[in-house]
Amino acid sequence: MNAESLNAESLNAESLNAESLNAESLNAESLNAESPGLHVLASLPREFYARPVLEVAPDLLGCVISHETQAGLVAATIVEVEAYAGAVDPASHAFRGKTARNAVMFGEPGYAYVYFTYGMHYCMNLVCQPAGEAAAVLLRAGQVIKGADLAAARRAGRAGLAGRAGLGPAGVGERAGAERAGRSAGRLASGPARLCQALGIDRAQNGADVCDPDGPLTVRSGLDLAGTKHELIARGPRVGVRDGAQEHWRFWIDGHDAVSAYRPHVPRHRAAASGAAGAPGTSGTPGTPGTPGTPGTPGTPGTSGAPGTSATTTSRTAASRARSVR
Repeated sequence: MNAESLNAESLNAESLNAESLNAESLNAESLNAESPGLHVLASLPREFYARPVLEVAPDLLGCVISHETQAGLVAATIVEVEAYAGAVDPASHAFRGKTARNAVMFGEPGYAYVYFTYGMHYCMNLVCQPAGEAAAVLLRAGQVIKGADLAAARRAGRAGLAGRAGLGPAGVGERAGAERAGRSAGRLASGPARLCQALGIDRAQNGADVCDPDGPLTVRSGLDLAGTKHELIARGPRVGVRDGAQEHWRFWIDGHDAVSAYRPHVPRHRAAASGAAGAPGTSGTPGTPGTPGTPGTPGTPGTSGAPGTSATTTSRTAASRARSVR
């Protein structure tokens, strides 16, 4: 892909000024390839990412991430990000040091760190700060401005489009019409996993150089938010973070439809094992829950005994335990 693929003429756009830039102008109805307001410049240089992560993160808002595959080009304006500060940030993947999974984070700035999570989703980060510091910005949400039909088809899970190459049969844009009609263009890339799905990003893009203007995955300057950040950019705690939840290191374009609703971390609890109750006064089978009052559950007399062990004796033991707990 070259610079002409995403220049002002192809997007039919002009640069925004502070007077016209507001929350309404950044939503699905107005921010798209056909509307005025977007001027795509050159790919962001490596020096852009070499700065402190808390400077890079808000500056990425309004920039355009694009990914070109054989299926076509999809581009999205970045509208929500989160900063992760490496070894000093307990919420960062790099907090406990370098591993095979997070090795890209410890490299040069301006590269993509893509990881797999929950056994089904990919998330994309952009490495920041000098090599070895392992800071990165998670791309949480975007608004698709080019290739919306292809993005919608990927989101709908069409055969051939969810694969790593992001390939699809001819005519996929027409066949995606029904799915796209019921789905807001502003929500196609809402959330980090949806953003990757819409753009066709997976582990194959881990380590990609986003500073290469001729590469398939690039980040380019877009909306000029200079002088308007106080009005447009909001910040708050990161979504779903357990450690470091007090840090307000999430940044977003205030009022945009694609921005995530804040959700605090919710601890996961393992379900307790359960089994059928056996008959009172009988010996149990090894490994099979017996009468009410399974070992470890005080309060009810009776339990399964080992072969050859009197159930009466174990029942008394369980009753004794129950009394001591009360």
